Amino acid sequence: MLGKVKYLGALTRAVRNISRRKIRALLVIIALGFSMAIMISIPTGITANQVAAQDLNQNLSNTINRTEASINQTLTEIDCSLTPSFEGYGFSGGFPGGGFPGGGFGNGTFGGGAFGGGAFGRGGTTPMNESVYSDVSSIQGVAAVAPMLEVSEGHNETIERYSRTFTRFIPDYTIEGIPLVSSVVDNDPILPANIIGGRNLQGGDSGVVLLSENNTGYFGVEVNDTVDILGQTFKVIGIHGTSGVEDRLTLYMNLSDAQAITGNSGEITSLQVYADNSSIVTSVADAISSLHPELTVTTAQTRLTQLQTLQTDYNTALQDAELTLSQTQSTAVEEMVVVVVATSLIVLFVMLYTVRERTKEIGTLKAIGFSNWNVMRQFMLEGVLLSLLACIVGIAIASVGAPALSGLLLPHINLFGSQGSFRFGPGASNPGAPSAAAAIAVPDPLLMLLAVGGAVLLGALGSLYPAWRAARIRPAEAMRYE
Repeated sequence: MLGKVKYLGALTRAVRNISRRKIRALLVIIALGFSMAIMISIPTGITANQVAAQDLNQNLSNTINRTEASINQTLTEIDCSLTPSFEGYGFSGGFPGGGFPGGGFGNGTFGGGAFGGGAFGRGGTTPMNESVYSDVSSIQGVAAVAPMLEVSEGHNETIERYSRTFTRFIPDYTIEGIPLVSSVVDNDPILPANIIGGRNLQGGDSGVVLLSENNTGYFGVEVNDTVDILGQTFKVIGIHGTSGVEDRLTLYMNLSDAQAITGNSGEITSLQVYADNSSIVTSVADAISSLHPELTVTTAQTRLTQLQTLQTDYNTALQDAELTLSQTQSTAVEEMVVVVVATSLIVLFVMLYTVRERTKEIGTLKAIGFSNWNVMRQFMLEGVLLSLLACIVGIAIASVGAPALSGLLLPHINLFGSQGSFRFGPGASNPGAPSAAAAIAVPDPLLMLLAVGGAVLLGALGSLYPAWRAARIRPAEAMRYE
């Protein structure tokens, strides 16, 4: 019972002695609190970066595999679009005076309706007159030709960089007009294959639309609902999921419907040409280029080569990120050692000063019968309590400032900045470039619990020598101390 009373008395005195010197205790707790916050934030930042790197690696693998599979499925496909340097050839607008001389390339302005000057076609493929390219189907080895119209609808975003204002176009959805002719849609991979709701488009369909998952959220509709697109009502016939061919923003409809709602009758943005078999794709592509040098002609093999190049670039970037992550972990270990040592030293010097300051009190305690262990325990309790209070402050700081602290203390890891889609050629898109979400450092509850245990341990270790020194003081010497 006496031991229990002495223990409770030691704890009470420890609390009272800390509260008696409020300003000093507060400064020490804040200093220790930041040390504890750093100890929590560094592992948190490392974990967040590891998760981001793993997610990036997974996204990269999925993207490459899906896109390569899609390319392999379209080995007979040849994509054609107008080369930007040939603007004025084969599309509405032409040269002044009614188009390119002798070529019958049409006139007028592309996008006379919803297109011109509005939010459409920003960064899209240059449009061309559909009728000009009817001769492509007569090339030997061509099995089918599918004229396509791709139109992006969205909004402008204004940003400021380097004291200048820039405006960029942000697409909300992309309209893909496809000729819904049975001979094409039944035999060639012109439509999405990953249908997750309803049905796919079929030959002869009109007034219906195939949405992506992203589109359903944007428009707030589901299968069999009606949706208003550029003032025209369509029935949602199905929903497709993202794969290596269709983009997450793309909705599909009949080509004539797409031309009508955009006010661009007879206009297309690309041709998808299908060869009789994969062995003659190159010769057919060469024939198209010879017949129409104004076109950019891309085959599946070209896209596959581009994919392999892109894969190499991504793998290199991933290796750089992993190297940086390894360096970050080494830096984190060094910083953790410094923080642990600094925390222990803070407790050590504070408690040494406390022992020196309270020498007479120690002598009094020993004179009335307190053992060396009782005295030692009291000062160790003070060190542990200081560390525990600092740990609470540190957890509070880390809960709010872990991202900032880990960002300041750890090397920056560049994990492919932003999301977006990339293309391997006209008319061929993939599900989007691999990306990693920003590494958000959120302290784990288990880590916080470990921090509490670490605070107790460091407080005990830091106050061990001062407490031992206090216990060794003789009562007679302590009473004479000034």
